[in-house]
Amino acid sequence: MKKVTLYLVLFFGVTIILSSFKNIEKPTNNPPSEFELLVQYLESNGNFINTLAPALITAEEVKENLKNEKYLVLDIRSGDWFDYGHIKKSKNVKGPELLDYFENKIDPTAYDKITIICYSGQSASYYTSLLRLYGFNNVYSLKWGMSSWAEEFATNIWIKNSKDEYIDQVEKTANSKLEAVSTPMLNTGKTDAKEILQTRIKEAFAKPYKEFIVKSAVAFENPADYFIVNYTSEESYNEGHLKGAVQYQPKQCLASSTSLYKIPANKKILVNCDTGLSAAYAVAYLNVIGYDVYNLAYGSNSYMNSTLVEKGLNGWTKNEIKNFPIVE
Repeated sequence: MKKVTLYLVLFFGVTIILSSFKNIEKPTNNPPSEFELLVQYLESNGNFINTLAPALITAEEVKENLKNEKYLVLDIRSGDWFDYGHIKKSKNVKGPELLDYFENKIDPTAYDKITIICYSGQSASYYTSLLRLYGFNNVYSLKWGMSSWAEEFATNIWIKNSKDEYIDQVEKTANSKLEAVSTPMLNTGKTDAKEILQTRIKEAFAKPYKEFIVKSAVAFENPADYFIVNYTSEESYNEGHLKGAVQYQPKQCLASSTSLYKIPANKKILVNCDTGLSAAYAVAYLNVIGYDVYNLAYGSNSYMNSTLVEKGLNGWTKNEIKNFPIVE
């Protein structure tokens, strides 16, 4: 009888132990998503958007280096405007064709600096960001675009679009960042991070930059249509921002270790900086990693220019125009 009892104890003991093993969940080894692979790759290979961006160059530096063969200037304005007037020795290249130009028409490593130029500096900043993310680390965009070179170019660009139209409608209370949210789903079909990046950047070049632009009138009328990233300093943010905008500090808040994952993947993202220039760099980055993202045209200068000028916060004034010579 004692033996039977012992056997029963052993039997139930083994059963309990085996049952406990079955209840232990096996560790999951799900591979990282394309989004995660891409973000990890970009952050471990320069982390451009959180360290160096924006890569701006001034009109003065371009002027001083017109005879320097190590400086190349690429003007992405229309052929008609280029013919009307351009910087000496600059080349006219369409924005969407820049990647092909870099890969097949020139040796980018032969230059110390390659400057991309447009009308206002915004589209040039967007394309410069894409090229930087692709690995061309000597590319810059001209601050304020051709508007900084001569007044005739600024008249219908920065002069016309620097306004106070909505200055009495800005919000000055701070809005909190969201908790962690879902991330974008990328479907390039690639498993190598570098290949994912290359595919995404080529797709970005295929989409016209004008499709990323939102004007201030639209943003003020429909702020709830967007998750608004106020990509400025805290000082600038506190002076006034779009309703509901959340402050994201440039050079740090678009990292996976800070606030990148608090940007919702299921909403349109509107990036607003002081000038539209830094925002264009961020828009390029967020677009490449999968967000549905847009740039507020001319930034906060489009609705509170006088405040930015008064506070010394990248406000546009005619002092930015250098009136340097052009070639027709």
